[in-house]
Amino acid sequence: MKQVTLNGRKTIREDMLLTLQVFCSLIGWLALYLVFSLSQRGPEWNCRLVTLTHGVFIVLLTAYVVFIDGPWPFTHAGTENTVLQTQALAICLGYFFFDMGWCLCYGSEGPVMLAHHAASISGILLALTMGKSGCETCAAIFGSELTNPLLQSRWFLRKLGRYDSLLGDAVDVLFIVLFATVRVGVGSVLFYHEMVSPRPALVTKVGGVVMYVLAWLFMWDIGKFALKKSRGKYKRWADSQRTDEGKMDGCCSHKGQKRLLGKIVES
Repeated sequence: MKQVTLNGRKTIREDMLLTLQVFCSLIGWLALYLVFSLSQRGPEWNCRLVTLTHGVFIVLLTAYVVFIDGPWPFTHAGTENTVLQTQALAICLGYFFFDMGWCLCYGSEGPVMLAHHAASISGILLALTMGKSGCETCAAIFGSELTNPLLQSRWFLRKLGRYDSLLGDAVDVLFIVLFATVRVGVGSVLFYHEMVSPRPALVTKVGGVVMYVLAWLFMWDIGKFALKKSRGKYKRWADSQRTDEGKMDGCCSHKGQKRLLGKIVES
């Protein structure tokens, strides 16, 4: 096929190949969902299994892209995409198309999560169509998806009746710590380098602002959840302490009555 340059950046063959990669990714995630549906656990259970699988896989893939394959996103923001970056973005984009469709079909998510999905799709599309900013986009995906397996694990623990346990508390603490340190903390550093670098396009920087604001909205909700759970834990602990003290007082009082009754009998 003859290669025709589009806007001086890409060829028709490259565009077709990229579209095919995204389409195959979408079909792959949909097929995995259908496989999970054989368990007859329910649509949300199956979708969350797909989300968990994607989270683990994409975190491992983007970790390799960012930390091993390179280039470093803090110093090379706005540079041309590598082949591996393009493949990782195509796989992730296919998943987000699947998940966005599922959320709209079942109406399971609120406006903030839908806005996050829409912003993620737009950002990945921009990086793929422009052929640039793949390194910082992969880094943003790594930070965003790092806590996702913990979020899904929390949901599964709740459904299985094992959330109110030490394991459930460990998952919550690890989720909060990782979200605050990686997605907000390290994400703030990445956001700064994205804004001051002259290479990324203006539309890419605007997308970075949107994702950064959404991250802080999530952080606000997580902070309220952490405060509420901490208060509930403390209240239950205080109630148990008062209960134990009451039992101890009752036991001592009962022993005192027995001693007094013994003295009366002896006299």
